[in-house]
Amino acid sequence: MGCLGNTLWFVFGGCISGLSWCLAGCLWCITILGIPIGLQCFKFASLCFFPFGKEVRYGGGAGSFLLNLLWLIFSGLILAIESAVLGLIWCITIVGIPFGLQHFKLAKLALMPFGSEVI
Repeated sequence: MGCLGNTLWFVFGGCISGLSWCLAGCLWCITILGIPIGLQCFKFASLCFFPFGKEVRYGGGAGSFLLNLLWLIFSGLILAIESAVLGLIWCITIVGIPFGLQHFKLAKLALMPFGSEVI
């Protein structure tokens, strides 16, 4: 399911999600202080392009909490809403449920990207 799922994912919406994360990363990299946040966006853009077979583990400390709070205010809410809406649209049909679940995984990641790692 991994290779076929990733191929179908990329064609039917994964490209849009990944490009959204890349756009957010480019906007964050405009300033020097935003470069670490932008690099995190690029790391998760690769997950958005091909999410099947990958897992996200959440963790972190006080620094991650502060960065997540800053991220949520400026970029995270928009990306989370985008992924949640796309997830709801995909879950309308039975065939689209695996794709909808991947969008929900990305929506959660869009709310708390710092302190998490992709496995």
